[in-house]
Amino acid sequence: MKDIFALLKQGSMASLTAAIVNFIIAGLKGAAFLFTANVAMFAEMMHSLGDAINQFFVFIGSSLSKKAPTERFPFGFGRLVNLVCLFAIVVVGILAYETVREGIHHIVEPLPTDTETTMLLVNIGVLAIAAILESFVLYKAGKELLQQAGQPYDGLKPVTTSYIHMNRAKAATKLVFLEDTVATAGALLAIIAILIGRFTGFAPSEGIASVIIGLMMFYIVYKVFMENAAGVLGETDPHMEERVSQIVLRHEKIKDIQKLFVLKEGDNLHVEVVAEIDPELTSREVNALRDDIERLILKQNHVTDVNMEFELNDGKRTWPQAQQELDEKPKY
Repeated sequence: MKDIFALLKQGSMASLTAAIVNFIIAGLKGAAFLFTANVAMFAEMMHSLGDAINQFFVFIGSSLSKKAPTERFPFGFGRLVNLVCLFAIVVVGILAYETVREGIHHIVEPLPTDTETTMLLVNIGVLAIAAILESFVLYKAGKELLQQAGQPYDGLKPVTTSYIHMNRAKAATKLVFLEDTVATAGALLAIIAILIGRFTGFAPSEGIASVIIGLMMFYIVYKVFMENAAGVLGETDPHMEERVSQIVLRHEKIKDIQKLFVLKEGDNLHVEVVAEIDPELTSREVNALRDDIERLILKQNHVTDVNMEFELNDGKRTWPQAQQELDEKPKY
């Protein structure tokens, strides 16, 4: 039991916070829907419920993925978070379909717009609370995203520059940030639809809002599925490969790189390097060189292990940037 709690503590706190907040919001929206029968509120309830389920599964997956390697699974459980996300996204896809279907139904056969002030205030109030809570989670997720990407996270940067650096953050944090972006926008869209229906008499407005919210959910389904499918198969990280090549080639004793790849395993990165060295180096110098370069690589975000091997310099340039790096690197 202690091991389980220890693993849960290592899970994505952004995912857990978002899951709890979205379950609360889904409950509020569900109660408002039962009270007012507002279709835009139904769409928002489904959206929040889908987000909560997805984010809870992501939290569990991110926790279990930290389990240490075993004899049966010597490469660890890093990809488990991707498998869990693929399962969770099926649920979100079903909810997105139901949201779009319900919206189309109310566009074709719109219900009369509410005229009671009480119902209007209930709908607007619940959606406003949801927008505030979602924006809070969005800000926290954006801040965590920028921290993982090694970028400044003060002021409004968590909700502005985060979008630029999304691909450099952990999958769980990125997912929460993306989902809460849509959730915040969806709550505001639902408020606008309700106000349009009330003050203009355009009854299909809520159905249109429901369809738009459902389509945004489908975008999340597509985005999450593609990213986690790639994670299950095992994908490389080009940004980190470039960074690692710079670290390796800037060392004066490295002449070239024969092979280099960075493999994503859930939130972790595994680095494999085969570099060329001068044949005159002693075994002690080679070991010191390996320790020095591996230490620098392990300082990079999300890198958990490095396997570095050496070959004698063959006089040919294999790595595309080798000559430029060799010309520019400082002499120690």
